[in-house]
Amino acid sequence: MFHRLRQDINSIIERDPAARNAWEVLTCYPGLHAIVMHRWAYWCWHHGMKWLGRFISYLARIITGIEIHPGAQIGQRVFIDHGFGVVIGETAIVGDDCTIYQGVTLGGTSLHTGAKRHSTLERGVIVGAGAQVLGAFTVGEYAKVGSNAVLLKPVPAGATAVGNPAHIVQKETNLSSTAQLFSAYGVTPNGDDPLSKALHGLINHAVTQEQQIERILATLKAAGLHCQGLAECDKLNSDQLNKLVE
Repeated sequence: MFHRLRQDINSIIERDPAARNAWEVLTCYPGLHAIVMHRWAYWCWHHGMKWLGRFISYLARIITGIEIHPGAQIGQRVFIDHGFGVVIGETAIVGDDCTIYQGVTLGGTSLHTGAKRHSTLERGVIVGAGAQVLGAFTVGEYAKVGSNAVLLKPVPAGATAVGNPAHIVQKETNLSSTAQLFSAYGVTPNGDDPLSKALHGLINHAVTQEQQIERILATLKAAGLHCQGLAECDKLNSDQLNKLVE
């Protein structure tokens, strides 16, 4: 028990620059307290003392503001940062070295008792503040879920999901390097939204076509061929449109 506690404390110090020492983490971090109390509740739940397990989880919610069902499986070195408002459902599985920020819900969308209703977070997953992970699917190793995302489908290993509903921003192919770098709140540098990228591409393509048409008309006019005139319209301002998309 003490070995796992030391691991938890060290992992928090590694991932939170505000953590000054082990004593501060041990006494002042509700995420750590919630994990420790969950281990008691989990033991009771799986040894036939289900009411006691629920009661311990209820006390943990009062003390820490974090609600973890005693049936949920929580791995080693899991860090619940700040943690207020975190809800983890009964059949959720949280792998080793995961990081969960405040306001996160690992919720179920099925009403079938005994079935797998909640998500599985594999090793090293980061779930940003306010994200809602809803359903019985898997978030792959070292994937990231951005803050306030509403995730309703699986995420490949090393990928980043953002938005409502969440979609994949980027996918790392080398899990041994970049994907394992810690990203606070699931924020990934240069992780542009694919929808905005598509809109930027369409805007630039439309502007290019407009320029080509103008050149064709100028060439025809120079050759003495005149096209029937049409009402002029405002030209596309790619800079202005791109700013609106951003």
